[in-house]
Amino acid sequence: MLWIKAFHIIAVMTWMAALFYLPRLFVYHSMSEDEISRERFKVMERKLLRGIANPSMIAVFIFGIWMSWLGWAYYSTQTWYWCKLALVALMTGYHHACVAYFKQLRDDRCTKNHVFFRIFNELPVFLLIGIVILVVVKPF
Repeated sequence: MLWIKAFHIIAVMTWMAALFYLPRLFVYHSMSEDEISRERFKVMERKLLRGIANPSMIAVFIFGIWMSWLGWAYYSTQTWYWCKLALVALMTGYHHACVAYFKQLRDDRCTKNHVFFRIFNELPVFLLIGIVILVVVKPF
């Protein structure tokens, strides 16, 4: 179980790193004024999303489900666990929103500006704080 937990934590860390950086790229992309810069950001966003964010999210789910299955008798009775899953669902929705914005920016049809993306970039921080507190402190 400890090996699974270790790989789960590694996957969470890489997923969060990608979700913190991808919207920051959106900020710079939406501020870029020349075609060369926009094309460079499209490549960076694509590589980050497909090379790190998506595989990390999949690994988070694989290892998380595996751990849950092994400890189901315990986890299924814990309120903190169900609250954590709700926040993970919101984080997954955030990931998919990033995918949608990536596609809009890639196709040059995004109407959001850099101010929006600066605010949008802060949302996963709050979700991560909640998830970590629920897992470590187990307040319920």
